[in-house]
Amino acid sequence: MHEMGIAMDILRIVQESIPAEMTGAKVQRVNLRVGKFSAIVAESLRFCFNVAAADTAAEGAELAVEEVPVVVRCNDCGHAWTIEEAVFVCPKCQGAKIEMLSGRELEIVSIELAEEEGKHADPQ
Repeated sequence: MHEMGIAMDILRIVQESIPAEMTGAKVQRVNLRVGKFSAIVAESLRFCFNVAAADTAAEGAELAVEEVPVVVRCNDCGHAWTIEEAVFVCPKCQGAKIEMLSGRELEIVSIELAEEEGKHADPQ
């Protein structure tokens, strides 16, 4: 299961992203974009992240996964479409020179920290 290695890398990045002066900060949510062609199973990734995050600032954090569809473009005719199954032939011209535009992503979009108890943003 390669999801554990990915989860550990995400956790490392999350922990390194918390500013040093924010001691005791807790991660509330990590927002990801994951391409359908990346061969990552979102539920497995969430499970692995929860296991890896135990006893860290990210323990109990939600791992929100936005799935990015596989979009390709035919280099022969320029037609672009979303692929739902593993057929890489242009439906318009039957060309096989295909370029993938999206679907391989694995990126952390944002990291949300929980507000510290007793502290609120200044309403200025």
